Amino acid sequence: MTKVAIIGASGYTGVELARILCNHPHITLTTVTSRQHEGSPLSRVFPNLHKKVDLICENLSAAELCSRADVFFTAVPHKTAMDIVPQLLAEKKKVVDLSADFRIRDVTVYEQWYQKHTSPQFLQEAVYGLPELYRDQIRSARLIANPGCYPTSIILGLAPLLKAGVIDPQSIIADSKSGTSGAGRSALVGSLYCEVADGFRAYKVADHRHTPEIEQEINLLGGCNVNISFTPHLLPISRGILSTIYARLDDGVGQDQVRDLYREMYDNEYFVRIMPTDAFPATQFVRGSNFCDIGFKIDPRTGRIIVMSALDNIVKGAAGQAVQNMNLLCGFPETAGLEGAPFFP
Repeated sequence: MTKVAIIGASGYTGVELARILCNHPHITLTTVTSRQHEGSPLSRVFPNLHKKVDLICENLSAAELCSRADVFFTAVPHKTAMDIVPQLLAEKKKVVDLSADFRIRDVTVYEQWYQKHTSPQFLQEAVYGLPELYRDQIRSARLIANPGCYPTSIILGLAPLLKAGVIDPQSIIADSKSGTSGAGRSALVGSLYCEVADGFRAYKVADHRHTPEIEQEINLLGGCNVNISFTPHLLPISRGILSTIYARLDDGVGQDQVRDLYREMYDNEYFVRIMPTDAFPATQFVRGSNFCDIGFKIDPRTGRIIVMSALDNIVKGAAGQAVQNMNLLCGFPETAGLEGAPFFP
């Protein structure tokens, strides 16, 4: 059995990793870390894990961690990851990093949107962990940059159109909505119940940090150099993302041709589900799962295609996709530990 550790297990992504991994048939979860909850059982921090994960939260150095596992999930904030990951790689460990520290290949772009990067030598080596696009590279990598939740929904939604060159990349507008778990587990005024319930608002308009990540992958897919319009919104729900994406469609491209493009790219992808004609995705039907549901509609009045993409932001948008990447890294079946149906209602 492959030994696995979660560095940063006390956030929403960390607990979701523990929930998925405790039922994984090919691994043993050996270590969970948390500075805040050092010495406490993880199942006391998260009672849903009672009788499932009996590990004690520890606060260990990278050197101490290296003897504990073969594969590490770094579910820690930006900047923290770039300090830990090089030490793990030096000891020949495999790492799936869930921060943004290794997602953006251009260090100048990273530093414009985040902060000074102290380990830029790994940016070109890190493989962007979207299996539907980079499966072969992931299998042979040692460092996976797990994608952000918004980028996953938008990139998967647009990929068939961009690869086929049937939309104008300059026209892309992404309007995305996320549940409050996307803001993390820290005590923030903007995430309090009374601030969120019965309301709906945009945030980080025109300056969300996922923007350069989305543009990087869109430009690679489309062979272009564009700046997209991306606006995130906060939904009064705990989890889920719905992205509605608009783009100008080439003249003469119809519904059947577009459907063929999506089928060609995703028919053999277990975790991407293309909706039937005139059926559209919804967050409640992917909740708790690693699925991304995609639907589309062509508006003949405007010449635009409207693509809708739904996923669970802490599963396919974070922990589930990280486990999918681990499966590829370790040679396990890609769906191992992730085959459960969404929970509804």
